[in-house]
Amino acid sequence: MFTGIIEAVGQIQAIEERGGDRRYTIGTGKLDMSDVALGDSIACNGVCLTVIEFGQDYFKADVSGETLELTGFDRYANQAPLNLEKALTPTKRLGGHLVSGHVDGIGKVMHRWQDARSVRFVIKAPDELARYIAHKGSICIDGISLTVNKVMDTEFELNIVPHTLQETIMENYAEGTLVNLEVDQIARYLERLLQFSGEQSADGITLDKLAQYGFMK
Repeated sequence: MFTGIIEAVGQIQAIEERGGDRRYTIGTGKLDMSDVALGDSIACNGVCLTVIEFGQDYFKADVSGETLELTGFDRYANQAPLNLEKALTPTKRLGGHLVSGHVDGIGKVMHRWQDARSVRFVIKAPDELARYIAHKGSICIDGISLTVNKVMDTEFELNIVPHTLQETIMENYAEGTLVNLEVDQIARYLERLLQFSGEQSADGITLDKLAQYGFMK
């Protein structure tokens, strides 16, 4: 589990083909590796990877064929920058929102423009994910916990402050950039609950009641 608060920007140092999947060596930049152990999880652009080898300034991780297919890793070349975050601990502040590190799909940057010192982005989500994205809700973009400012059908708008641009790879985003998306887990669980309950569940949850309390419009 992660928070979506990026701790460092790393870089892919080597890519090894391994019989249909790949092993990546990732330079960790300013990420503190002093408390990392074999088997720990580190989110890389929002993808939860398991540490199989590490040193003071790098770690190695295997990436399965499914992960290559469903995330941006299949496109990442040597030297590509990555947002890095170590797994959440019980004593860590939850500054973002609960992020699993399991990418739901790929989005596309449609527009970028300057707004005072901030930068605004419009990102298009896959049709099947758009229903989970809500105005003022949370969204995880390449591992970054962000707030949705506006929703327009399958597109949504973000307002990114200078600190986030400086500490993540978002400064590199341009129109056409593809990004990993993870939607808010609450929306996923809520949908699953309603699938099994029909219009009303045993404990009285209805679509009208969800709308009344602001969970849907």
